[in-house]
Amino acid sequence: MAKLQLSFACGLYDRMQPLYTGEVKPEGIDLNFIVIDQPRAIFDRMAGAEEFDVAEFSSSEFVQRFANKQCPFVAIPVFPSRAFRHGFIAVHRKAGIKIPKNLEGKRVGVPLLTMTAAIYINGLLQHEYGVDLRKIRWVQGAMNTGGAHGSPTVLPLLKPIAVEQNTSNKSMSDLIEERAVDATLGTSLPEAIRSNPDIVRLFPDYVELEKAFYKRTKIYPIMHLVAIRKQLYERHPFVATSLYNAFCEAKKIALEKMFNLRALRYMTPFLMRDIDEIYEVFDGDPWPYGIEPNRPTLEAFVTYLTDQSLIAAPVRVDDLFVPTN
Repeated sequence: MAKLQLSFACGLYDRMQPLYTGEVKPEGIDLNFIVIDQPRAIFDRMAGAEEFDVAEFSSSEFVQRFANKQCPFVAIPVFPSRAFRHGFIAVHRKAGIKIPKNLEGKRVGVPLLTMTAAIYINGLLQHEYGVDLRKIRWVQGAMNTGGAHGSPTVLPLLKPIAVEQNTSNKSMSDLIEERAVDATLGTSLPEAIRSNPDIVRLFPDYVELEKAFYKRTKIYPIMHLVAIRKQLYERHPFVATSLYNAFCEAKKIALEKMFNLRALRYMTPFLMRDIDEIYEVFDGDPWPYGIEPNRPTLEAFVTYLTDQSLIAAPVRVDDLFVPTN
């Protein structure tokens, strides 16, 4: 029987590489792995025209669409991208922002207020540090280039929030240097942080804070999940299990290669120490797939989405994903 031909758009992450090389092949599927290393481009093309059969996709956009019953996709609990976010808040030293609460009343630049990274950062600021997000004056635009952050097709917030669009053709990095914004947050830092001593992280000890936060809460922010066109899934439901198993096998291979220290696979000078921390903090698996090991993260995320007016009420985490066994 001929295999099902599927297109899959994703960044070429280490945990995906065995699928790209063909070392791992999903059962019953001939996977055309389309490498796109700019996630925003994948999201825009998937949400705007369902251009791919399967794709790396924004967690916030998926859950918002799912909750509002405007979702042409289903998801499996595979997470191509995740990142702690304490270290992604930059401030200008002269803005008087010493603690998170000082962000209230300030102008804060963000690529897209509804992007997953911003949702997690703002959830952290609200729930861990008592920041009233309504008191922040938001300026939206790309972090290190002029203009907008992609061409997103996103649903409107349920409670409109005043957001100023950056129309200056300057980047957020330029604006924070000029004090046109007092701080930035998002998926990246302003480039100026590498050259301007007045641009610093709000949390200089972010790594220790992130480890302590994870040990206490078990929240490890999930940025992206894997979305499948709903019509495709309804015709061929086996694809969810086949793909999930293949993604798990690919990740296992990537971990084995990273853990082999005879010759460092990555240009990370202290990889041995990092691997020790993976065992200490994550019990050897820093990137779990599936619902159960990620339940605290997913439930926190649903809470943040509700608080920030992307969804009207919490949704059950188990309902977000189709069966994979």
